Amino acid sequence: MRALRRTGGELVALVVATVVFLVPFSFMLLTAVKDESQAQDLDFAWPTSWPIVENFTAVIQARDYVLLRAYVNSTILTVGSVALIVVFGAMAAFVLQRRAGRVGTLADFLVLSGLIIPPAIVPTIWLLQALGLFKTMPGLILVEVAFNLSYAVLLFRAFIAAIPRELDEAAMIDGCSGLRLFFRVIFPLLRPVTITVILTSSVTVFNDFVNPLYFLPGDDNATVQVTLYNFQSQYSTQWNLLFMDIVLITIPPLVLFVFFNRKIVAGMTAGAIKG
Repeated sequence: MRALRRTGGELVALVVATVVFLVPFSFMLLTAVKDESQAQDLDFAWPTSWPIVENFTAVIQARDYVLLRAYVNSTILTVGSVALIVVFGAMAAFVLQRRAGRVGTLADFLVLSGLIIPPAIVPTIWLLQALGLFKTMPGLILVEVAFNLSYAVLLFRAFIAAIPRELDEAAMIDGCSGLRLFFRVIFPLLRPVTITVILTSSVTVFNDFVNPLYFLPGDDNATVQVTLYNFQSQYSTQWNLLFMDIVLITIPPLVLFVFFNRKIVAGMTAGAIKG
């Protein structure tokens, strides 16, 4: 009976996942490979023609190759943001885990607040303007780091909790202190959770729409998600081109998930158990 219930639960979960994920994805792919007239129907009908190359070329060439520029901008934004998130998140987690106290309690509260309290757009714009970083890539990178750092700190801290303090003391006896202790001893041990943070943060930053829209406006600075928004406004009735654009934007995060989903789950599970 128990095995039957488990099988039934797995079947229900599979059906729900199919409806929620595979059906919309299939509809997106079918519409992307149709011609303009058939795409207007917005149905699951099989394409009568396959203008895949034509749709792909039209999307790439739209608005003076804005999608290619957006891929470059999104790559720079993702790499810069994730690198800072990993380094600062691991360092902050190490300090918070090793130096518990009143200051640590306050820091924990601020970290949790970063996960719960929604970001304030207008004050952030004022701050960036005061620093001369509004409408700049470095300013947007700092925004992404600030908004995604709390999640990274929690994952790193749970993993660091399992690393014995005796290892720190032994390294200090050998002459390591401060940054050398962290980067030569502690940070190499964080490889599983570091991979998890890199992958999850990369997908989050790459798929971000709101922050680039508010803090980095303009076609020259557009990221892939903002390009989708602009693309829809230009081709509001050409559904085949719009969905082809969505397919091209979806490919990088989908590839990351397919090839690294086991590492993501393993890193998060290890952190949860060790915490």
